[in-house]
Amino acid sequence: MIGAQERAYRGMRIGLLGGSFNPAHAGHRHISLIAMKRLGLDLVWWLVSPQNPLKGAADLVPLRQRLIKAKQVAQHPRIVVSDLESRIGTRFSCDTIAIMRQRWPGARFVWLMGADNLAQLPRWRRWRWILAKVPVLVLDRPGFGLKSLHGLAALRFARARRGQEKLGRLAMAKPPAWGFMACRTHGASSTAIRAVITHG
Repeated sequence: MIGAQERAYRGMRIGLLGGSFNPAHAGHRHISLIAMKRLGLDLVWWLVSPQNPLKGAADLVPLRQRLIKAKQVAQHPRIVVSDLESRIGTRFSCDTIAIMRQRWPGARFVWLMGADNLAQLPRWRRWRWILAKVPVLVLDRPGFGLKSLHGLAALRFARARRGQEKLGRLAMAKPPAWGFMACRTHGASSTAIRAVITHG
């Protein structure tokens, strides 16, 4: 089965958007469509995490419910909602990326993240390894753009940053390679949505 999948994805540009999706919302779809268009991606995979290692589980909705909600929000033939991390037993993005690169060596993966995640990237396990192994596209988020670009990760990998004019080829770039996309932001937030649900 893996062999057939490998052949299916060979040469394809695939954006990877990881997260709790607790819950998925229009902002996730918004940045996926922008990345798809600007980078010429064939697919965007939403990697719905069983549990974010940096967040508590107190208000975490069960994985099955989050997957169902994500599929309802995605509503696009090239956005694939996946429970891959649950099936392969990974908790950290670095481990997920390592396994995906091994299983589908012919695919051109690009890690997608919001500017808020770039700001906190040094808290991720093996964050330098991630930037060294897969191209990364950072999408602007309200209130985080400037902070993220002055953070440790951005400064440490400043020489690997690609300008706006080169982002279209980011999926084909040899890592380390990353870029910051200044784009129309979306105000939706999983944290805000959970707060509304909790407090009515």
